[in-house]
Amino acid sequence: MPTPHAITSSTMRISLCQILLTGAILINLVVLYYVSRTQQQMLKHKEPGKAVARRSSVSRVAGITVLIREFEDFENWVVGVVKSFMKVRPDQPIVVVADNLPYPPLGLPNKRTVQTILLKASPDQPHFVTRPEFYIKTEYTLLVPDGIQLDSTQQIERLLQEFEANKDKARMVAAPVQPSGMFQCLNLRVNLKEWSAVYSLSGGHLCDAIAGDAVVLLRTEDLFNLSQPMLRPLATSLFIQSSLHGWRVKTAESVVFSSYPRSLYMSAHNQWKSDNHVKARLAHLFKDFGVKRVVQADGKEQWYGCTKDTPRCFGTVHDDTPEYLYLNRWTPPCCLRALRETARYVIKTLESSDVRYWMEGGTLLGAARQQDIIAWDYDVDLGIYLEDVDKCELLRSLDSGSVVDENGYVWEKAVEGEFYRVQYSESNHLHVDLWPFYAREGIMTKNTWLDHKQDVEFPEHFLKPLVPMQFAGMTAYAPNNHRRFLELKFGEGVIENPEYPNPAKKKLVKTD
Repeated sequence: MPTPHAITSSTMRISLCQILLTGAILINLVVLYYVSRTQQQMLKHKEPGKAVARRSSVSRVAGITVLIREFEDFENWVVGVVKSFMKVRPDQPIVVVADNLPYPPLGLPNKRTVQTILLKASPDQPHFVTRPEFYIKTEYTLLVPDGIQLDSTQQIERLLQEFEANKDKARMVAAPVQPSGMFQCLNLRVNLKEWSAVYSLSGGHLCDAIAGDAVVLLRTEDLFNLSQPMLRPLATSLFIQSSLHGWRVKTAESVVFSSYPRSLYMSAHNQWKSDNHVKARLAHLFKDFGVKRVVQADGKEQWYGCTKDTPRCFGTVHDDTPEYLYLNRWTPPCCLRALRETARYVIKTLESSDVRYWMEGGTLLGAARQQDIIAWDYDVDLGIYLEDVDKCELLRSLDSGSVVDENGYVWEKAVEGEFYRVQYSESNHLHVDLWPFYAREGIMTKNTWLDHKQDVEFPEHFLKPLVPMQFAGMTAYAPNNHRRFLELKFGEGVIENPEYPNPAKKKLVKTD
């Protein structure tokens, strides 16, 4: 049995432990409180909850926020850019936007007006932490590229004056950066249905896009009403989206921003890294926007779609209706280019082998309408005489299996029936179908029939003689009296009345 002294000593030890534990808990609570408070002050934004359902509902005040988005982690002038603005305008709000925490650290000035916003935050963070629109409180945003400096507050004031003077005609004002190089006003036509963006030179100071480094002023609400306002490369992304809205940009060439006299990238290696990053971002941007063909102002084409070394841009076609039609788009231009190339190659091979062929179905319909493949078609169909198959070595050898010829085209027997298929490559299965017909009592027929409206027998006199017709940049052979032939296949007025292959699934409307 413990003595009274032992009990008292034990009680005192327990009480002391309890006091220490309680004190530690209180200290932790105080620390957590101040950490939480500090985080809220850093965010400078109250928890929006349900109050901010739309971007446009964020309140704005007069003024301009500088937004720096276009820079590389491994080498940049961001700190210098920020300091140049702070030197001229000490209270200038500045927001630096990055995908992830920049490394090496930027070392930005420790001021409440300078913030870094990460678009990819930790999953334990609230939703607004990754959204710059909640941190930009001003009416205007100034998009500033890396490597420039502000020399005078008059530069910003004159940009505002230009904006106000042209606000009925333009939604943005752009000023050049010197001596960084080219600054051009461009027209831009973006056609998402055709997966394309076409630039051309503009003769004035009002246009759709700017080529070269530029400082761009626009309303904050306009910027964040774009679907992807922070996608890089920022200028390319901005002008593609704004052109789809019909917004114009006014050049203010009298307002010139200077760049740092020293080159941004001090080594060839870093310049190489930057160039590769730009190319990768461009490819990602165009993939994200669904742009597969870009025509530059000098006429040069850039392609971001499928090639011989990649799969084609769409999957298996169901009910004669490719998936892109459900997206209200037509055949990707890279696919049309590959189909034209394959068609020309196959036709040249057939002609050199004396195989009689003619354009069939939708292919002939495209030739009749526009001397090309129909804008939403996904293959090319040619009829051939069955008795001529043995004249072509490539077709004759297919009894032993498919053949990849010296140019990478794949010749094979189709698994769907007794016809042949020539694929663009082993990876890319865009193809030309060859349908062997034979005459029976003056009627052309074949052994495989698919559930297509145009898949019917026809009199042989349409092929006697075959006649030349322009198609896909070449001269190919077609049935004589192609109008009657097509109306036999599809119905009266088919040339003048375009329709998707299966209107029951997807119907062509006049606006298409």
